Amino acid sequence: MRIIVAITGASGAVYGLKTLELLKNAGVETFLVISKSAAITIKSELGMNVSDLENLATKNYKHSDIAADIASGSFKTDGMIIAPCSIKTMSEIAGSLTSNLISRAADVCLKEARRLVLMVRETPLNYLHLTNMQKLSQAGAIICPPVPAFYNNPKTIDDIVTHSVARSLDLFGVDIPELKRWKGLS
Repeated sequence: MRIIVAITGASGAVYGLKTLELLKNAGVETFLVISKSAAITIKSELGMNVSDLENLATKNYKHSDIAADIASGSFKTDGMIIAPCSIKTMSEIAGSLTSNLISRAADVCLKEARRLVLMVRETPLNYLHLTNMQKLSQAGAIICPPVPAFYNNPKTIDDIVTHSVARSLDLFGVDIPELKRWKGLS
């Protein structure tokens, strides 16, 4: 399996980190793009450098490299996850603005009918946010905000993050053993 992972500057860099960790553990080939804003958020929220996350990926790309292999539909992948996805990036994708590698790779996934999962990290949402989400959903993207679940009785923040990311990776058919699934009340 081959999945593009993008990390944008929205709060929640831990979702991108956890995505890379879980995909690496699952043996999935990953193609990583980190936005300039994400580099700031990674340092601020995780106390890490971009290189720390790049070491978890199979291949890394510059945000500005619109000639990269993942910018072409002829380069086969199983799709793309943007974790976290800023409203800025979501809006660029909804408007087919492909001025950077993240929005271009996302546009390629949509045009090639490949899975595109956006872990949108913003609240509250205004009319324009919701309209863009609707446009993207109609185009084939999956809007999957990292909303915590509590039926699994999380004990740590990592439990909450892992559950949200694992549920997002479910959308690609990636089995994450750490995912505690609902088993009913009996």
